[in-house]
Amino acid sequence: MQLGRVIGTVVATVKYQGLEGVKFLIVQPLDKKLQPKGEPVVAADGVAMAGPGEIVYIVGIREAALALPEKFVPVDHAIVGIVDQLQFAED
Repeated sequence: MQLGRVIGTVVATVKYQGLEGVKFLIVQPLDKKLQPKGEPVVAADGVAMAGPGEIVYIVGIREAALALPEKFVPVDHAIVGIVDQLQFAED
């Protein structure tokens, strides 16, 4: 699981069977200091509530395919949670 920030949306006019009604969002992965880490990814919104600017949990590969209502659909990343609050331990 990795933290990321939703930075945009994707509009797909044609979707694979089983992905109808699932939103796709552009997510920028973040490091432990909430700084951008790597390239943005397209993630299916498994919680059906994420939106631009929110910090979310994302999973990849097999876990992503299991995080959606229809199992084993062809997705590489999925949002599985929305972060309400962060608390960092002091170094």
